[in-house]
Amino acid sequence: MARQRTGFSRRAVVSSTAAAAALLPLNGLGAGLVPTPRQTAGPFYPEVKPLDSDADLVRVAGQAEPAAGTVTDVLGRVLDPEGKPVVDALVEIWQCDAFGHYHHPLDAARRGGGADPRFQGYGRTVSAGDGGYRFRTIRPVAYPGRTPHIHFAVTAQGFALTTQMYVAGEPLNETDFILSRIRDPQERARVIVPLEPAGGGETTGLIGVFDIVLGA
Repeated sequence: MARQRTGFSRRAVVSSTAAAAALLPLNGLGAGLVPTPRQTAGPFYPEVKPLDSDADLVRVAGQAEPAAGTVTDVLGRVLDPEGKPVVDALVEIWQCDAFGHYHHPLDAARRGGGADPRFQGYGRTVSAGDGGYRFRTIRPVAYPGRTPHIHFAVTAQGFALTTQMYVAGEPLNETDFILSRIRDPQERARVIVPLEPAGGGETTGLIGVFDIVLGA
C-alpha cells in the first residue's frame, strides 16, 4: 500500500532545519559545549523495525486515523564536540504510545495486549547540511517506573550515542531512576527539553528543541 501523504515529507524535514536553527539555544559554537550524556537504550529498542520507519510517527501507512496523543514536533541539530554540524548522521527515536505501551514483545507480555497500531513507535531520519533533524511524534507519557521520555540513538562516522530526552516540568523527573544517574547539572540540562505550543502553519500541537552534542 502506498504511504499516506501527511504533509510531513523528507523535504519538509530538511527545509525546516534552517528555521529550526533560529530556535536553538546554542550561543557560542565551539566554545566548550557540554556533550549530551549517554543513557541506556532500555529493553524496548525494536527487535524488528516497522515497514513504516520514517520521521512521522503519528501517521502509519494503512491506518486511517492518526495516533492517539498530543502531536509533538521534536527538532534540533547534531553537533560534534567542537560545535560543528554533523551531516548525514542517522538519528533514531523510539518511545511508548499514549497508553504507555511499546511496540515490543517484552512489553506486550508484561502489560498484556499490543501497542496503538496507529502509532509507529519508532522512526529514523538523517541530519541535514546544518546538522538539523526533525521528528513528528506524540508527547511522551509516563508509565509505571518511568517519567515521560523519548529514546534517541545517533550514529555518525566516528560517533555513536544512545540517550534519552525528557520533558521539562514533569514531577517524576525528580525520582526517575534513569534520569537520576545524571548528577552534573549541565549534563542534566542537556536532556531536559521544554515543550511549548507550536506556532501555526503545518505544525500544530507542541514543539521542542533537542540539540545533540556528540562526545569526543
